[in-house]
Amino acid sequence: MQYRLSDHAKKRLQQRGIKLEWISAALTFPDQTENDPEDGTLAHALKDIPEKGFRRLRVIYNESIEPVTIVTAYFD
Repeated sequence: MQYRLSDHAKKRLQQRGIKLEWISAALTFPDQTENDPEDGTLAHALKDIPEKGFRRLRVIYNESIEPVTIVTAYFD
């Protein structure tokens, strides 16, 4: 899946030590997906990351535009 990072997401990924390969894995092969409870244009892709002790990565993205835009990402 092609995507772009918002400026906010770029900052947060760097601060949180989240690799782009993990973002791609979450978007391409999510363990779970959820609709955002407050914003219908946003979706959440969740992926357990083995390199982080199987912590769950949550990637929030806007799916209403092409390419999809990553809004933020963090470990639950």
